[in-house]
Amino acid sequence: MVRHSEGDLREELVRLRNEHRMLDEEIVALEAMGGHDQLNIRRLKKKKLALKDQIIAVEDQLLPDIIA
Repeated sequence: MVRHSEGDLREELVRLRNEHRMLDEEIVALEAMGGHDQLNIRRLKKKKLALKDQIIAVEDQLLPDIIA
């Protein structure tokens, strides 16, 4: 497993969150236009979920579980 510096992880987290937010805005805009492109909306939502998983993985690296 490759260990990244905390700075690198934080930069990656910012990038992933920005991409996640932009996808959310794109999905909202497409849905507001009507149901013309449901397949594309589904693909964007799937990509958004994958980004969320990546965000959680990076957050877990930054804040490891504390064993009590």
